[in-house]
Amino acid sequence: MGTADRHRLIGELLRTREAVTVDELMAECGASGATIRRDLEILAANGVLKRVHGGARSLLFKGDNPGYGQRELEDHQGKVRIAATVDALLQDREHVWLDSGSTATEIARSIGKRQLTIMPMSLHSVDALAGGRPELILPGGRLVPGELSFRGPMAEANVRSLRFDTAVITPCAFNLKDGLLAHDLDDAAVKRAGLESASRVIAAGSGSKWRASALALVAAMNVADVLVTDVEPAPEDLSLLNELSVEVVIA
Repeated sequence: MGTADRHRLIGELLRTREAVTVDELMAECGASGATIRRDLEILAANGVLKRVHGGARSLLFKGDNPGYGQRELEDHQGKVRIAATVDALLQDREHVWLDSGSTATEIARSIGKRQLTIMPMSLHSVDALAGGRPELILPGGRLVPGELSFRGPMAEANVRSLRFDTAVITPCAFNLKDGLLAHDLDDAAVKRAGLESASRVIAAGSGSKWRASALALVAAMNVADVLVTDVEPAPEDLSLLNELSVEVVIA
């Protein structure tokens, strides 16, 4: 089992368990104790877990939303497919607003060789795009620790001062009743600024976000021109999305 696969497995285990031991992880991953301890140190540094003597503890058992490091491990193959699909929907020389989050970072990795002008809303995406072909415009504003995403009035004002061909929004959850959702009001405000400043809106999210819950409303589902996801919605949902003129593309 490779390093990335071990990290994803450890993250998945700590989604449902309060703690795991090094011995348990050695058996699950088929790796040595030294390798597992090194994995745990890396994951702890990335905010995925808390390192304790003999193993690790989950950071999610108090009901907190998973941090960036945890989310980056989840639904990885689906995010790769979603990113490639979004890439195919963009035209060269477009001006693109790119949301923050782990799905957005994967999209940044996919479009890094394209001839585009991009405003990325996190330093994770900036890092993925730096040195590539796209021209980058940074929004400024307050930087959220861990997420490394831009927030606040300055970020919103700078987004709204421009006009984009396409906004790529990666909602924290989405459903037909409420629409596109975010976990907090600051994130929702920045997402809203991005989609309201674009001629076309692509909403991109894995199937796990379909009917998931989140606190803050960003916008109704019908603001999205295209929904890119890795799991086909139920027939009745597809019918309603068609009525809303939302094109569904399965990655």
